[in-house]
Amino acid sequence: MQLNRDQCYQAIITRDPRFDGHFFVAVKSTWIYCRPICRSKRPAFENCEFFRHAAAAEVAGYRPCLRCRPELAPGLAPADSADRLTLAAVRQIEAGSLRDQSVSDLAARLGVSDRHLRRVLLENLGVTPIQLAQTHKLLLAKQLLTDTALPIIDVAFASGFSSLRRFNALFRQRYSFAPKALRQKQRAAKDVSSCVCRLFYRPPFDWHSLLAFFSPRVFIGVEQIDGETYRRTVKIGSHQGWISVENDPAQSALRIEVSISLLPVLVELLARLRRLFDLEATPQQIAAHLGALAENRPGLRVPGAFDGFEMAVRAILGQQISVKAATTLAGRMTNRFGCATVTPFSGLTHLAPTAPAIAAAEVNDIAQLGITQSRAKSILGIARAVTNGSISFDVAVSVEDALAKLKELPGIGDWTVHYFAMRVYGWPDAFPHSDLGILKALKTKNPRQALALAEAWRPWRAYAAMHLWKSLEKNL
Repeated sequence: MQLNRDQCYQAIITRDPRFDGHFFVAVKSTWIYCRPICRSKRPAFENCEFFRHAAAAEVAGYRPCLRCRPELAPGLAPADSADRLTLAAVRQIEAGSLRDQSVSDLAARLGVSDRHLRRVLLENLGVTPIQLAQTHKLLLAKQLLTDTALPIIDVAFASGFSSLRRFNALFRQRYSFAPKALRQKQRAAKDVSSCVCRLFYRPPFDWHSLLAFFSPRVFIGVEQIDGETYRRTVKIGSHQGWISVENDPAQSALRIEVSISLLPVLVELLARLRRLFDLEATPQQIAAHLGALAENRPGLRVPGAFDGFEMAVRAILGQQISVKAATTLAGRMTNRFGCATVTPFSGLTHLAPTAPAIAAAEVNDIAQLGITQSRAKSILGIARAVTNGSISFDVAVSVEDALAKLKELPGIGDWTVHYFAMRVYGWPDAFPHSDLGILKALKTKNPRQALALAEAWRPWRAYAAMHLWKSLEKNL
C-alpha cells in the first residue's frame, strides 16, 4: 500500500485493525512508534510520521511502544509488496538468512547484485537489509523478554545475535534501556523443557478449517492433530525437537510451544510457521474481493508448507489417488526414510524424511513401499534436485521461473506446480484449474472455462480455490 498521511491518520483515529502491520505511526513529541490499533492517547496529526516497516521507524530514531508492542504486529502478505524482490528478501531476512551469510550472498541467491538489493529495499521499505535484520532480531528479543522467562543470554542467541555483548549494546542503542529492564518482575527460569511464543494474525481466522485440511494429510509420526492443537517434530540444520500450536482467538494469535532444543533456530522456525498457517493474509480485503464466494467463511486461509520438500513429496504421493491412500503411503515413507526421535507426545515418533536421505535411494527402494514406478521416479528426481541445489523451495523472486524449473522434473505437471505455487511459494494468485474438485465446484469439465471463470478473483485465486474446495466438504 502507498502511505497517504490523511488515510493513515484516519486509520489510527478509528484504530482500524485492517491496517495493523501495514504501517506504523511514529510520534515526534515522544519519539515512540506504534501500531495503528494502539490504545494510547491519539497523537496530533502534525506530530505523526508514518512508516511502511518497523525497521524504518527505528532507523529514524523512534523506539517501539511498550503498550501496543509493534513486535506483535502481523507481517507483510505477498500482495502487499510493490516488488517481488522486496517480499523475497524480507522473507529470507526474517528467516535469519543474514545470520550466517552476507548481504552479497543473499543478493546472489535472489539473483541480483547487493547494490540493487539495497536500493530496492530502501525504495520500498526505507531501510537497508542489515537494518531490517537488526530490527527483526530486536523485536523478537523484546517479545521473548516480555513473554517468557528465558535467561537473557538464551534470548539473545534465539533472536539471532552471535554475542550477548552485541545484543546488549544494540538493544540499549535502539531502545534507550537495557534488556533486563523488561525483566524487573520476572525471574529467569532454569532447566525448562520448552518456551512459549506468540504469532499474531489479522482476524477473522478460520483455525478449524486449517486443521480440517491438515488432519487427513499429516505425515503420520511427524505431525499430529489433537483436538484443536497442531503438533509436529522439527529438524532444522543440526537442531531437532518439537512444537505444539494452539489458537488464541481472544488475542488474535497462535500460541506456539517450542522445545528448548530448537531455540538456536527459533527465527527460522517462526518464519516457517507464519507460512504454514498463512498468518500474513489480509482476510477482510480478500473476502471483499471474492464477494459471495467468501461470505460464509471470510477467515479461510491457504494452508502453507512447513518444509517445501516435505510438502512436495506429499503432493506427488497424492497424484490421482485418494487423500487417505496418499496418507498411508506418506506414513510408509516416514518409517523407511525418516529418523526415529523421542518427544513428550506418543503420536510424534519420527523426523520427516529429508531430501538427502531419499536422494541416496534407488527407484525400487521407494516403489517397494507400494508407490508406482512413475511416482517413485518423481520423488527421487525432486529429492536429488533439492540436494544438488538445482531446485530451491526457499527463494522465489519469480514464481513463474521456479515453477518452470519444477516442470522440467519427471512427473511434475500443471496441477502439481499450481499446488506448489499455492502451498510452498505462498503465491496468492495460484489456481489449479485442472483439479477435479475445482471443476466440480464450478460445474464445468473444461479447465479453460474454469480459468475464465476465475479471472474475476485475481489476484486472490488461491483463496478462491480454497473456498471452492471447502464447498465440497467431502473432498477435504
